Amino acid sequence: MTAQQTQQAQQTPEPFGARLRRAMDERGPLCVGIDPHASLLADWGLSDDIAGLERFTHTVVEALADRVAVLKPQSAFFERFGSRGIAVLERAVADSRAAGALVLMDAKRGDIGSTMAAYAATYLDPSSPLFSDAVTVSPYLGYGSLRPALDLARESGTGVFVLALTSNPEGAEVQHAVRADGASVAATMLGHLRAENAGAAPLGSFGAVVGATLGESLGAAGADLAINGPLLAPGIGAQGATAADLPAVFGAAVGNVVPNVSRGVLRSGPDVTALRASAGRFSDEVRAAVAG
Repeated sequence: MTAQQTQQAQQTPEPFGARLRRAMDERGPLCVGIDPHASLLADWGLSDDIAGLERFTHTVVEALADRVAVLKPQSAFFERFGSRGIAVLERAVADSRAAGALVLMDAKRGDIGSTMAAYAATYLDPSSPLFSDAVTVSPYLGYGSLRPALDLARESGTGVFVLALTSNPEGAEVQHAVRADGASVAATMLGHLRAENAGAAPLGSFGAVVGATLGESLGAAGADLAINGPLLAPGIGAQGATAADLPAVFGAAVGNVVPNVSRGVLRSGPDVTALRASAGRFSDEVRAAVAG
């Protein structure tokens, strides 16, 4: 390798998929949401204001950022407090990444052209205060509308999770709809992601959101989950799915599943030890289900 090639290799960021695979292998595949909605703040004995938001968020990061693979802040719960809420989110992202967790910003952004490019820059440009390891996006203005985010993710070594088969029952009216070619909308999105991840090793950086609660309805959507990328699986815990359900739902792709638990872990707060114990139990259950 020439000196120029060595320098270029050193400047090329490690892809998100490779970093995620390593984090999952070392810490387990669990993703814990940071969802400071009003009822949860009340359960913790906190006020529904910026002070409560800050205390809640700091506690979750302190408890979990040094041990779980992924933390997933839900942007809306910070945005509702305006600029001060965004400042709390910025600190949470920076502190979580400093402690070794990958940060998946749950923003579900979707638009076209320069607006989509601005959303991408907000979360996937290393110079942004909200720079995260990955972001969730909505493809329902057409998969091609996501191109600014996909291209920037590839350039910056970050990831994108595309809504494909979500856990909410309303999602089926769009995601299960069948195109003129006979493929469902969800299957089409998964096919696009498979193409994005072609040849990537050990794991592609472009993932899909697929609900762990969907069960047999995955077959109705004609979903092939072998996309060579991560599958973010909400629904474990409070929404009714369990770690033991994962092999039946995801089949051969179960090793690439990133199960998301939010309330199931967060309701153990505000005690840091209890939060860690709860996350540890879920992580152990997921490891056992995937291995078995």
